[in-house]
Amino acid sequence: MGKYFGTDGFRGEANVGLTVRHAYKVGRFLGWYYGREHKARIIIGKDTRRSSYMFEYSLVAGLTASGADAYLLHVTSTPSVSYVVRTEGFDCGIMISASHNPFYDNGIKVINAGGYKLEPETEAKIEEYLDREEDDLPLATKENIGKTIDYVLGRNRYLGYLISLATRSFKNMKVGIDCANGSAHQIANAVYSALGARTFVINAEPDGTNINNNCGSTHIEGLQRFVVDNGLDVGFAFDGDADRCMAVDEKGNVVDGDRILYVCGKYLKDKGELHGNKVVTTVMSNIGLYKAFDNIGIGYDKTDVGDKYVSEDMVKNGYSLGGEQSGHIIFSKYATTGDGVLTSLKVMEAMLESKCSLSELQNGLKIYPQVLINVKVSDKDKALNDADVLAARKEVEAELADNGRVLLRKSGTEPLIRVMVEAETDAKAKEMAKKIADAVEKCK
Repeated sequence: MGKYFGTDGFRGEANVGLTVRHAYKVGRFLGWYYGREHKARIIIGKDTRRSSYMFEYSLVAGLTASGADAYLLHVTSTPSVSYVVRTEGFDCGIMISASHNPFYDNGIKVINAGGYKLEPETEAKIEEYLDREEDDLPLATKENIGKTIDYVLGRNRYLGYLISLATRSFKNMKVGIDCANGSAHQIANAVYSALGARTFVINAEPDGTNINNNCGSTHIEGLQRFVVDNGLDVGFAFDGDADRCMAVDEKGNVVDGDRILYVCGKYLKDKGELHGNKVVTTVMSNIGLYKAFDNIGIGYDKTDVGDKYVSEDMVKNGYSLGGEQSGHIIFSKYATTGDGVLTSLKVMEAMLESKCSLSELQNGLKIYPQVLINVKVSDKDKALNDADVLAARKEVEAELADNGRVLLRKSGTEPLIRVMVEAETDAKAKEMAKKIADAVEKCK
């Protein structure tokens, strides 16, 4: 990760860690970089945060000052920007969003012409320019100054694409939708209504400050109650920029990314569409998922945490399904990035084609209780390699044997060691995690 760009773009508190000057300079660089041999065309989308409008205008000022034409999708999802970039010949796309973070944070995600996250080498060039005191990039003049184009048409084309992917009508299906007061409020209900579902929508009244506030994929308890209270067939919750999806089955149980990978992996395997007979996961996926995959003959890869790494593995090996426990799910046949609404449509497809409820589709999957403890340390590498920490880990792994798992990893952004333990019972997982965390604590 660079100084400004992490695994999911340039993120920070609006006008504190990420300022309008940063946004202007990102626009200046991208407009110049992609416009060296032709007039650059760059598409911009944003979520519903109050600061998203401010950053949109700053980016547009930078882009047009460098001679690029800026096309505005307005409030939309990250996957819609990715779709429009790759299908309509744009040089790159920009999404203004901090995903599942609170409203006062924001971010700038840059998407390349292929619809994937920007290459690290290009991000490094942007960072080098951001740190320059002198703005030495040429300014466009006269007829070469860029213009701004309202491009809501692009979002509508994306909606049409999602609707076209459904294999059956959703008629008579009662579907709950939690839009997180974010980007999904412009997309999810329109798609489900067009497909004939009876939709029950919550958290679809954004005011600029309520995005992700006790709602959406990171606060799914509200949707759980809503599904049960209204007797719904299924519920789907999205995050702020709608690239994540978490589900709730008809009984009110949470269906996280691991469970979605199991349901969709098994469904694709049965259809003969699981390329390489493998699903790409991250190291945070539950041991129960791997045991279930073993039982039904599905292989798996494990990557570092981050949908960026999942995507890279899928592209490299031609796999069709991958994702994270958090609900970032990638269906490579249909998208180049995680897409919450697309994920919900594929779950619906599995339900309708198999004529099973979502709870029934999870038969054969036992998720092990998982405990995560974050321990603050002064030296992350030293803590991970400490003799007492290694001894505690070895002792716990021996005690758990094949009925649990231990994962120790460094936080990428904070001075923390994350201690994760899975075991057959919650009490056992807590006991074992505390034993290792106590050893890490002594490394302060």
